[in-house]
Amino acid sequence: MHSDGLVGLLSNCDAVLFDFDGPICHVFRGLPAPGVAHELAGVLATLAPHLGDAAHSTEDPMEVHQLSAQGGEAVLAAVEAALTEAEVSAVSVAGPPIDGATEALKAAHASGRRVAVVSNNSAECVRTYLSAHGLSAIVEEIVGRPIMRPDLMKPSPYLLLEAAALLGTAPERTVLIGDSVTDIEATRAAAARSIGFANKPAKKSALADAGAEEIVLSMASIAEALAA
Repeated sequence: MHSDGLVGLLSNCDAVLFDFDGPICHVFRGLPAPGVAHELAGVLATLAPHLGDAAHSTEDPMEVHQLSAQGGEAVLAAVEAALTEAEVSAVSVAGPPIDGATEALKAAHASGRRVAVVSNNSAECVRTYLSAHGLSAIVEEIVGRPIMRPDLMKPSPYLLLEAAALLGTAPERTVLIGDSVTDIEATRAAAARSIGFANKPAKKSALADAGAEEIVLSMASIAEALAA
């Protein structure tokens, strides 16, 4: 079921931006994130031993990537390349899109709105996954992790502003569907609109507290609201 508020929010937007990991794909479903984080930590610890303990203390590959920036450009480049390679491998075994995601993407495209994927994951892994699942033609732009600039990842507004510019629309006429607090924070910083996807019960209050304008429990609700 969709709400009148959701329909109203979408009706005031020219472009629908989708976060990737969560709303479209569970990136590390088949290749678990803790194992990837451990491998990246090994790379970082070899190149920058003083960062090894901190790297091995997290199970989040993105945290290892961000930490690697403290080791200098060569270290960051090595970890970033390893992360991108791991992401591409991960999406090849991640399975089908999240329930309702394909329908939401198609509904956004069919409605005449511009469609983009805006992700802290690499553009390479997003492109690989969309192609494998026959979704490339309905996504106009992919704005992935900025190369060598982890500081520009969400919650920075950079990716959203870049997407709006590529799509030729104002940020306030875009809406991002995201499942994390950092997604919502990025929309607020960019003056964009936001829909929180609470794919886990605990996320509903966290997304609301972060300022999500609407919250959905399924991606099918997005498809229904776009078709209303």
